[in-house]
Amino acid sequence: MSDFDRNAAAARGGYADRAVTFDAGLRAHMIRVYNYMASAVALTGVVAYLTFQMVGGNAITVTGGQISGLTPLGQFLFGGPFMWVLMLAPLAMVFVLSFGINRLAAGTALLLFYVYAGILGVSLATIFIVYTANSIANVFFISAAAFGALSLYGYTTKRDLSPIGSFLIMGLIGLILASLVNIWLKSDAMSFVISIVGVLVFAGLTAWDTQKIKEMYSAADDDQSAGRKAVMGALSLYLDFINLFLMLLRLFGGRR
Repeated sequence: MSDFDRNAAAARGGYADRAVTFDAGLRAHMIRVYNYMASAVALTGVVAYLTFQMVGGNAITVTGGQISGLTPLGQFLFGGPFMWVLMLAPLAMVFVLSFGINRLAAGTALLLFYVYAGILGVSLATIFIVYTANSIANVFFISAAAFGALSLYGYTTKRDLSPIGSFLIMGLIGLILASLVNIWLKSDAMSFVISIVGVLVFAGLTAWDTQKIKEMYSAADDDQSAGRKAVMGALSLYLDFINLFLMLLRLFGGRR
């Protein structure tokens, strides 16, 4: 009987050790994901601001929807056909990362992720043209606080969020289609509705993606697999944050 008790205690002890090891590995993985995501957001912000300065900075004025004061570089980036390259190149890179991740080395995937964040930063320089710097900063901190709370909920909740995942993806597809239609309609009312729905969709995606990243972690992954999962997790959360920020900026940003 005493031998049985010792064996049972040893089994429980071994299980406890494995659980502690798993928890430590999961925490390290999530910290890695958040570090990648935060550094990409910082890169996007720095590139966006520097690009804004190079295309005219505070000399740019917006009157009656017309932009003046752009430098030749600004005219090239935002006043001609190259504007479509800036819009479509980040989308193409997302597809490359999403569908080709298993064929990429972890280091290559991380490099492409940062290249994507930099290119998106160039295209997002336009927010400094449209909105005041103070309102951009205020909305950024609001977005960061909301994102942090939602991601923490996704990480800690015991509720399975997967049932709402398909609903959120459908909402995301609807947002994309509505945004494309509104490029031609230019409806302020439709833009307002898109922004409201967008905030709700990306808020839900933040919690869902965080839980999904947590569940995808495996202590048995080798360095390459773990690295690729970290990059894809960071990309998901990065997109959630950037889009949540942009939707809130449309609603609460002070226009120049």
